[in-house]
Amino acid sequence: MFAEVRPGRFTAEMPDEFVVFLIGMRINRPWKLAKWWPAFAAMPRMRRWLDRHPEAGLLHHTGAWLNGGPAVVQYWRSFDDLARFAREREAPHLGPWKWFNSAVRASGDVGIWHETYRVRAGEYECVYGNMPVVGLAAAGAHVPVGTRGQSAARRIGAWPRDDEAVPSYPNPGD
Repeated sequence: MFAEVRPGRFTAEMPDEFVVFLIGMRINRPWKLAKWWPAFAAMPRMRRWLDRHPEAGLLHHTGAWLNGGPAVVQYWRSFDDLARFAREREAPHLGPWKWFNSAVRASGDVGIWHETYRVRAGEYECVYGNMPVVGLAAAGAHVPVGTRGQSAARRIGAWPRDDEAVPSYPNPGD
């Protein structure tokens, strides 16, 4: 049930450009079950399908609660993979997308949102301290912080130097 904690400081390493896709919904009128339940139920089916079809290009996903409702954070190999999944007839997205646009559209009963970020290689930063392998590290490689730099500014490519953000201090009583 609980993922193994990896003591220490780690970061993620991605070999190429990738896409971060955030998608979610907000139930504006809970009593209108027929409007929001199909949208709510569609996402787990899509996630299971993507888990069974790694060739589709989804690298990793995790559920979250964002903007007042359920959401999914996804990491994709490329924007082309994401766009292909959205429009492919055999994939489980196109049908629910069409249903939503015809049955709910501008009613205001259910809010949906998504954000797409195309990230160039080497232009991202993350750190995981005493955490299981999560997020971008689960989508790519989970590596010790020093392999990509000690500071956030160095890891994201903003500074050529590598000043440690927080210097090491002795433990109290040492």
